[in-house]
Amino acid sequence: MRVLGVDPGLTRCGVGVVEGVAGRPLTMLGVGVVRTSADAELGDRLVAVERGIEAWLDEYSPGYVAVERVFAQHNVRTVMGTAQASAIAMLCAARRGIPVALHTPSEVKAAVTGSGRAEKAQVGAMVTRLLRLDAPPKPADAADALALAICHIWRAPAQNRLQQAVAAHRTSGAPGVSGAPRAPGTPRTSGATGTSGTTSGASPAPRTLKGRTA
Repeated sequence: MRVLGVDPGLTRCGVGVVEGVAGRPLTMLGVGVVRTSADAELGDRLVAVERGIEAWLDEYSPGYVAVERVFAQHNVRTVMGTAQASAIAMLCAARRGIPVALHTPSEVKAAVTGSGRAEKAQVGAMVTRLLRLDAPPKPADAADALALAICHIWRAPAQNRLQQAVAAHRTSGAPGVSGAPRAPGTPRTSGATGTSGTTSGASPAPRTLKGRTA
């Protein structure tokens, strides 16, 4: 599995490519940042981010793209820029038919360090160790991009199994399908209604013979 991790941002958009499978050593194929000038017009900055991500997709041809999920922050201006860069990354991937996965910062931290509240320095140190690098990638945006890719490689198998289980449950739980869930305390029935209007499994009416009760 080859994953391009994207830590979205307008000034610095971290990108990193990791290859491998869960349970085995991972390999870093590339890491860096896509930079734009804060003095440039917003439209020009978004075009620069798009071109940068497209160049990484061209060079490494990842099978998946993992993007940090945008969450609310006190600085509205910062979160808006992050959301815009995130949308560009998803657009570039979708245009090529590459699946996109979104992971929250806490999910990434927990996957890489074991704690959803880990500091950036801890994330960088664990990324360095897991990918057997000589030093933590700089700037921190680059290390975060690699952490996103690692998180997706490790979480993807479990997410796929969960999606398959949900799909199977929806199919088996459709109305009229045997095995559909029933409310607690509800008698088990075959689901069929007899010609007399009595549900199968209920107490039968007395049998009659020639108008008399048997």
